[in-house]
Amino acid sequence: MSEKRLLEMNEAGRSEGGIRASRSPCGDINVSFEFFPPKTEAMETTLWESVNRLAPLNPHFVSVTYGAGGSTRERTHATVARIVRETNIKPAAHLTCVAASRGEVDGVAQAYWDAGVRHIVALRGDPLDGIGARFQPHPQGYAHSTDLVAGLRKIADFEISVSAYPEKHPESASLEADLDVLQAKIDAGATRAITQFFFENDLYLRYLDKVRARGITIPIVPGIVPVQNFKQTASFAQKTGASIPPWLAERFEGLDDDPQTRRLIAATVAAEQVLDLVDRGVRDFHFYTMNRADLVYAICHLLGLRPKIEKEAA
Repeated sequence: MSEKRLLEMNEAGRSEGGIRASRSPCGDINVSFEFFPPKTEAMETTLWESVNRLAPLNPHFVSVTYGAGGSTRERTHATVARIVRETNIKPAAHLTCVAASRGEVDGVAQAYWDAGVRHIVALRGDPLDGIGARFQPHPQGYAHSTDLVAGLRKIADFEISVSAYPEKHPESASLEADLDVLQAKIDAGATRAITQFFFENDLYLRYLDKVRARGITIPIVPGIVPVQNFKQTASFAQKTGASIPPWLAERFEGLDDDPQTRRLIAATVAAEQVLDLVDRGVRDFHFYTMNRADLVYAICHLLGLRPKIEKEAA
């Protein structure tokens, strides 16, 4: 990162008087939360407990993921429809290109619009054989996310979020090629990008520099994952091209049989990350919740977010 850029970020992260922004009231913080559709009755209970816990924080939106090949299509739609029906939160439904014709994907998108959903997270999706396998487009389907974004634009006036990769997509030849794809998605109609999770903030800030140097101005929202399970997170990171820094592995070392301490470490790591980003001028965050609210709620509290009820009573 250039010295000028670093100075700008540091200045943006300090309030008048030189106080760190993360230690001052931040009234301009925006958060969004990601959930996945439940597979069992017990998981459904956990999901809705989490939704109800986080809803009073007035998130910008909540997104619901969509399984490979439409494997969660009905559950995703049911979850999103219930959010529309029973809460005041704005939902964003994930939609992918995998194993479905254009007509089928368009039908799902139209059903979302008819249900009151105005925001789609448009993704190519993981290959049917899993991350790392070669992606095979459906013969009558959308070939990639850029086509999907363009198709959604023809159906309705959706707000469209897409993915971004601070360490590049694992299938991209280079970061520059990956940025070409991001630009193409924006040209097709994307209005926001949400990043793959990362643990070194400089990775995101250097990426943001490159994005802005391209003339790309849409929001590039950092994706934050509080580490509920380190081994699981590390395994997923390896598959998706996200790096696990040695210091992070060391913090969780020796805690396999100590879930209580793991949770305290996870909260500390996530808090450090988001507060450092606030100090460096970042005001928008997207949390991968893993359908659990406690860690995310605590981090949002540190960011200065309070339930609307408390604000109204104050």
